[in-house]
Amino acid sequence: MSLLSRGRRCVALALLLAVGAARAAATEPRRLARIVIDGSINPAVAAYVEEAIGRAQSEGAAALVIQLDTPGGLLQSARAIVKDLLGAPLPVIVYVAPSGAGASSAGVFITMAGHIAAMAPGTSIGAAHPVGGAGEDIPGTMGEKVESFTAAFSESIARQRGRNVEWAVKAVRESQSLAADDAAKQRVVDFVARDLDDVLRQATGRTVEVAGARRTLDLVPALGGDGHARVTDYPMRLSQRVLDVLADPNIAYLLMMAGLLGLYIELTNPGLVLPGVAGGICLVLGLTAMHVLSVNYGGLALALLGVALIVAEAFLPTFGVLGVGGLIAFVLGSLFLFDAEGTGVEVARELIWGAATALVLTAMVIGTLVLRAQRLRPSTGREGMIGSLGVARERLAPDGMVLVRGEFWTASSEVPVEAGHAIEVVAVEGLRLLVRPAREVGDHRPPEVSHVG
Repeated sequence: MSLLSRGRRCVALALLLAVGAARAAATEPRRLARIVIDGSINPAVAAYVEEAIGRAQSEGAAALVIQLDTPGGLLQSARAIVKDLLGAPLPVIVYVAPSGAGASSAGVFITMAGHIAAMAPGTSIGAAHPVGGAGEDIPGTMGEKVESFTAAFSESIARQRGRNVEWAVKAVRESQSLAADDAAKQRVVDFVARDLDDVLRQATGRTVEVAGARRTLDLVPALGGDGHARVTDYPMRLSQRVLDVLADPNIAYLLMMAGLLGLYIELTNPGLVLPGVAGGICLVLGLTAMHVLSVNYGGLALALLGVALIVAEAFLPTFGVLGVGGLIAFVLGSLFLFDAEGTGVEVARELIWGAATALVLTAMVIGTLVLRAQRLRPSTGREGMIGSLGVARERLAPDGMVLVRGEFWTASSEVPVEAGHAIEVVAVEGLRLLVRPAREVGDHRPPEVSHVG
């Protein structure tokens, strides 16, 4: 057989293999990508969603399903997620599930931003009124500004996705909520589906706008031969799970306080090691969380200055000036720690007052201990010898040997002292003690020494 014939056969075989692979790929159902959000909305969740969209697109997924159950979260993070959903290069299905789940507060915006919005029976959606970090209403002009911005944000999402604009505004301004069936009837979501398989069947045939182009969804191929969806789950990475826990302004604040306390204990008691190690870890974790939450470094510096001034008050005789100034600086720094108006992130007021009270009480305890230590009579060194009682081992007239604290000393006394009588040290001059009879200051005779080895 000639080389030319062999070459032709090899080419033909390669073509047959390529055609077979193409046919297999065509018959193999496309898979769905799925992520599960079960908790508050924060920067870690926003990064998780952004990463999942890119990965699903690169792996050729038919669509990305976001299974959602959230009580709400940070407005800044919700805005980032909505931005990614509105510009996603593949269809995104937001499915509020399982039964009993809810899409509250920030979850409302995420649900409405999906190309397809579905809810499981027994779920709810709504109550998107903006609140502070502890769930309290934002007072005054700032509250009105945040509410107006959030209402406009909700309205724009509903308008772009063809959903109920009027209800989207009421969910923010009046905290309205809907059950799944009512949400579907009022066009807040597209439909109610009992499971993911039902979602795919009802979504198929609907026309949505993906990356600026109209596309009719055909998700039935993602159902396998058994009629169940073929899904590839994208779990959170370890770093994202850690940030998901830390990305709470209250937790970040507590970690920072615990870190400062641990480092203070280690600096004032060198060698304990454990408080320093634990404090260092807490401080690094707290600062990492604050970086994720876009901390106001001016407020952070003011809070740290307040802590330093309050601690300094315990050691310096400033009659409360440093303490009061430190307390004011600490409270103001804690209040300014995050940009509440721009991001909706802030530390709970109760937590700030509690931390300030604990800090002041700690400083008072430390100050009391320092004052007591300063008033204590010295027990070592030359000062510690003054006032000590002993016994004359020989007659002092004026010099002789005395026994004080189990040690023999050369001593002098202006008044003659007989051997065996109690003496009191009144001064120390080099290696010589100046003493006087103990009876002049009361009957404080030390125990008699029967012998000296």
